[in-house]
Amino acid sequence: MAICDQCGNDYDKSFEVIMAGETFVFDSFECAVHRLAPVCTHCGCRIVGHGVEQADVIYCCAHCAAQDGATALTDRA
Repeated sequence: MAICDQCGNDYDKSFEVIMAGETFVFDSFECAVHRLAPVCTHCGCRIVGHGVEQADVIYCCAHCAAQDGATALTDRA
């Protein structure tokens, strides 16, 4: 069993995620998302899909980007 890096649960079906050379242990995808997914600059939600960005600012969708005045968006796909 391994301890989840997000919630501290000791779980026999935990898994590892390697991101930017750092290894994390999670007991669920939910914990992985809460720990690793970027946050929309405008609304604060976790970005689980591709999102869009302008320079180094990431948004969950074009609507949030437009609300912040972003006009030169790049699809993160």
